[in-house]
Amino acid sequence: MTSTTRVPVVEITGMYGAVVKWFSKRMFGKVPESLGVAWNNPAILKFQMSLGQRSRKWDAVDEDLKSYAHMAVASLIGCSWCLDFGYFAAANEGLDLSKAREVPRWRTSDVFTPLERDVLEYAEAMSQTPPTVTDELSARLLDQLGAPGLVELTTWIALANLYSRTNSALGIESEGFAAACDLPPLAARPASAVSPA
Repeated sequence: MTSTTRVPVVEITGMYGAVVKWFSKRMFGKVPESLGVAWNNPAILKFQMSLGQRSRKWDAVDEDLKSYAHMAVASLIGCSWCLDFGYFAAANEGLDLSKAREVPRWRTSDVFTPLERDVLEYAEAMSQTPPTVTDELSARLLDQLGAPGLVELTTWIALANLYSRTNSALGIESEGFAAACDLPPLAARPASAVSPA
């Protein structure tokens, strides 16, 4: 991570800090420096980690779809940390890497199914200010995922916005998770792609 963070990186200390370090090493293989930014307010870090762990238990939507949705949000917002980590996580969870690496340019890529394209479009539409979700898109997703699935996907995308916007605002950038695993680079987002308003 570069020194572009807008809040200083501090040392993670104390009993709760030891738990955070242990959990991070188990989940990420290391303690991300970005946690040192969040450690400036341990209550917020604890809240975000709790949300992340609880949301991992949701199972009404396929993991690939949720992974692509989160990466689409990160790509649109410009959160290099979330995009890099999303690609790394997809590799570790056995998801389709040929598709995961194409998420930044999903509109021009031919690897996605119609459902996946709807999910990616929904993720971007939810991430606009104001949101640009249409009745037609929602109806297609409701038909394909059912009500529990659409509610889960919507909340998953909202959480992706929370994480991506927090990291972007705090200046937290990629820590090279994907590169450390020798994953091929992510496809570049086209300059003409939709950006958040």
